[in-house]
Formats: sequence, C-alpha cells, structure tokens
Amino acid sequence: MAGATTEQRFKVSDETGRLDKVLAGLQAIWSRSQIDKLIKTAQVTVNGQQQPSKYQVQAGDQIVVAAQTVQTTELTPENIPLDIVYEDDDVIVVNKPQGMVVHPAPGHPDQTLVNALLYHSPLSTINGEFRPGIVHRIDKDTSGLLMVAKNDQAHHALAAQLKAKKNLREYWALVHGVIKETTGTIDAPLGRSPKDRKKQAIVKDGRQAVTHFEVLKRYQHYTLIACRLETGRTHQIRVHLQSIGHPIVGDPLYGPKKTITGHGQFLHARTLGFEHPVTGQLMQFEAPLPAIFTATLAKLDKTDATH
Repeated sequence: MAGATTEQRFKVSDETGRLDKVLAGLQAIWSRSQIDKLIKTAQVTVNGQQQPSKYQVQAGDQIVVAAQTVQTTELTPENIPLDIVYEDDDVIVVNKPQGMVVHPAPGHPDQTLVNALLYHSPLSTINGEFRPGIVHRIDKDTSGLLMVAKNDQAHHALAAQLKAKKNLREYWALVHGVIKETTGTIDAPLGRSPKDRKKQAIVKDGRQAVTHFEVLKRYQHYTLIACRLETGRTHQIRVHLQSIGHPIVGDPLYGPKKTITGHGQFLHARTLGFEHPVTGQLMQFEAPLPAIFTATLAKLDKTDATH
C-alpha cells in the first residue's frame, strides 16, 4: 500500500560535488544511502531532469526530492511505558532505554520507541511512514536522550538546528584501555564499510564526522569519558573510539569479544540541549546513567581502581 509523497525543494548556492553528497548536506531527513536509493528510483530531479548520483551540482541548481513512501506493514501504536523527561505541544524529550529500537525496520516491526510514542501523542509526518517524529536516532543498545517532534513545524526547526550544529549532544562512554590525553578531538570521515555492510568505517570519501572527548575517570584497564558530537553520523562515537584504539566496552560490532558483560555497549546519551522550535528558548536536559552502567562503574571502583 502506497503512502504519501513527501516533497522537499532545495536550491544550490555555493555547494559543490556529487549530487548525493551535496543533497545529504542540504538536509537532515534522509541519510546518504537513502538519498542514493531515491535517486536510483527516479524520486530526485535537478532542474526538472533526472540525474545520477555522480552528477556534479552547480550553483543555482534546483533539486526536488519527491519521496513516495511505501507501507509494507501497519505501524501500530503500542501502550509501552515511556520515560518522558519533558513535553509540550511541540516537542518531547524522552530517555530511551538500552535495548529498544527507535523506529520499525526489517526484523523490528514493533515494540519500538515510535510505536510507544504514537500511542502517547501525535507526531510529525515529514520523516517518512515509519519514522514519525524522529529527528535524530541513537542505536538500539545505546541509552539516553532523544528529542522528538510532535508537528512538522517543530521537526523542520529541530532538523535545521542539527544541520547547523547548534545542538548539544553529550554522551558518556566506558572504553577499553587508558586514554592518556585529558581531552581530544577525532576528525575522520565516515561511510559504510567496504568490507562489511553492517558496519560503518573511516573512509576517504565519507561524510565529515567530528567527535570531541574529555576524560572523566581513569581505571587500570578502562576509561570513562564524555563525548560531545559536532556531527551525528551513524555509529560515529563507536567507530571513532575504535579508530584510536579505545573501543566502547560491550560494543558487539566494534569492540573486542572479551569485554565486560552487559546488555550492549556502555554508551549513554546523557545531555541534550537545543533551542525550542517555537519559542527559541534554550533548553538543556540530563538523564542519569542506567543502573547497569552505574553498577559496573561501582564494581570497577573496587576491582580496577588506579593506584
């Protein structure tokens, strides 16, 4: 069953490069892989003409994305408890538990955050059939704060802030090894791994990705750090920390097999800040670490403390 057509229009000013890459940078709704699929299925035009992903955009080009969503299953509201940190008529800030998928996808048709949110409230409609309200995502096994749009006006405003890098998104992570530096920045482009399509990797022609980190506490074999995202690429913190030799504890994709037992990686979206999409008020929220995270740190204080 076909869904609605979502049309977005963009005008190229001084951006240069491939169509798929430029379009990915002009908006925060579709990923680059999704844009590539849209181009290949004739849902993207440049100046009224279909062009391949490798088309080199020029100043003044008019790009139109008319994305036809296709409903393959019914998205059902489900009465699942939510940890709502803040809510008004335009936005919800929710503390997602570790283990919950954000939106339906192959293999996860229900019991997602979106199913729970739909039962609770109306959501924005511009992000496709199965991602209503979702402005940004965190991985299934990552816990913490997400901002959710309840209407399209709020969604556009919040997505624009993400693109302009105006949001504050700070994560706490427990990593393998002892990081010697007190602070640092990892600036390395990310894209799909050429060796494993389930993974992201640092690739030469990938999208810019910047992660800033600060050491909070050192143990004998681990380090607790705070990471601030400048960009928000898929698996960004996980890949960046692996790349400097300090993978996240419990990470099933990028970490070592021998690790501390948990329910996924020890990565928590602790702080979220943004401008309210309607009032413009600066808002900031914090979510405490999950119980398993605090219990693990307490155990390390006893068994792995520095001397």
